[in-house]
Amino acid sequence: MHLRVPRPRSLAGQLFAMQAVLIAVVVVGYALFTYLSDRGQAEEAAGRQARAVSLAIADSPSVAEAIRTPDPTARLQPYAVRVMRDTDVDFVTIMNPRGIRWTHPEPTEIGHPFQGHIERAQRGETFTETYTGTLGPSVRAVAPITDDGRIVGLVSAGIKVEEISKRAREQLTALTGVAAGALLLGAVGTYVINARLRRHTHGMNADELSRMHDYHQAALHAVREGLLMLDGQYRVALINDGGRELLGVRGDVVGASVADLGLPSQLTGALLASEPRVDEVHLAAERVLVVNTSPVSGGEHRGTVVTLRDVTELQSLTGELNSERGFTQALRSQAHEAANRLHTVVSLIELGRAEEAVEFATAELELAQALTDQVVAAVSEPVLAALLLGKTAQANERGVELVVSQDSRLDDGLLPPSLPARDLVTILGNLVDNAVDAAQGAVPSRVTVAAYTEGRGAGGSELVLRVSDTGAGVDPAHADLVFQRGFSTKPAGEGGRGLGLALVRQAVRRHGGSLTVTEAEGGGARFEARLPLGDAGGRGATPATTAGRPGAGGAV
Repeated sequence: MHLRVPRPRSLAGQLFAMQAVLIAVVVVGYALFTYLSDRGQAEEAAGRQARAVSLAIADSPSVAEAIRTPDPTARLQPYAVRVMRDTDVDFVTIMNPRGIRWTHPEPTEIGHPFQGHIERAQRGETFTETYTGTLGPSVRAVAPITDDGRIVGLVSAGIKVEEISKRAREQLTALTGVAAGALLLGAVGTYVINARLRRHTHGMNADELSRMHDYHQAALHAVREGLLMLDGQYRVALINDGGRELLGVRGDVVGASVADLGLPSQLTGALLASEPRVDEVHLAAERVLVVNTSPVSGGEHRGTVVTLRDVTELQSLTGELNSERGFTQALRSQAHEAANRLHTVVSLIELGRAEEAVEFATAELELAQALTDQVVAAVSEPVLAALLLGKTAQANERGVELVVSQDSRLDDGLLPPSLPARDLVTILGNLVDNAVDAAQGAVPSRVTVAAYTEGRGAGGSELVLRVSDTGAGVDPAHADLVFQRGFSTKPAGEGGRGLGLALVRQAVRRHGGSLTVTEAEGGGARFEARLPLGDAGGRGATPATTAGRPGAGGAV
């Protein structure tokens, strides 16, 4: 048998109980205060009423006239009874100056001394007091009766304390009804509010909400992916550490509009879209992001949940993989050509033409070695040299001649560690691919590459990578648009549309460089990337004066 531990009351339930108790305490306290206040006010009112009755009797000429008769009681007793009935007081006692009663509500008390203080009245003063007499505790007033300046009698009128309490209780009954109504109304209002709160908190108690908040904060900081939540007006409602890093935003951006974050226009457009976005690739300042958006709606647009994944490394690896695939295809093509040449050599030997076979093989080896030596002589930096050799084979496969400008000079070990080979492959590889696409089918079909360093005064030196093609060129109106993601001159349906040049610009900007596009000599487009090298680039720099001129170099 298991003991079932009762679940703690929900937060809404706790608030309801607390508010109900608070309302009850306030109402009861107010009722008690009002009762005591009304009782005090009732006693004051009773004192004023008794004083007014006493003074009215003392000033009545008929009373003074009755006192002068041999039997004052005979005339004053009926008079006192009428006054008690008309003025709603509990007693009216008229007495001689020594305090012997002439009237009393109970006739048996007539002729007996008055129970109470009369000294002040005997001195001609009217006063009010609370005293316990024959009728019990009462609020009474005592006034002197004068005749020709002489005190000929005293009069006292009073209201019993019990009657005063009865009046206060009647008021308390009405107040209790009002208080009960207020308590009921407050309880109903509190219940309605807490029912709404219960729906929003899903019936959880304070400890559960606190734990959920702790888990929420821990998850936000632990998740490496970016998480961004926007409200219905597309303002930042929440952003985690990963989101700040991936978007490159600084400071407190909660409450800021997405349009004010300084993000690229296409990324901003994706975040502001009302429809969901699934696995869209966008460029931030320094990263390639996969963006997913999911609108939050409940009859109306309440906000958007955005997730961000960093695929910068993946994109770089994809670019390297594409380069390796190109190298593989080039090697396959070369192997095919080598097989053809080998069959030619073997056939010449079988025909007894050994000398011609040797001459043919030697010429082929010399040509291949000459092409390799030409590239390495111009660009001895191993990564770029290997890239250019592979791109040359790829270009030849597509009927495009790739030449390296004679002014190119880039020695091995010249580039600093701050300029990684992966970024060079991204920049030069995408520029060459774009140029080959543009030059394919043109007459002549040629791509010219120049790579060199040149000084820039006190700022050290910079690496210049220039790629020209003989294609249709770039419309000057699209000179900046061409570097944005999504812009492409490729036919619809081809993969990788509009991402290569955008990645080039991102890599160039990451290293503080510049990227421009102009018209090449003889037509076509000329892309030029300049990357600062600092002082490290000064060794062996050879400025170029004719780099990029079509035909100013040897085919490789």
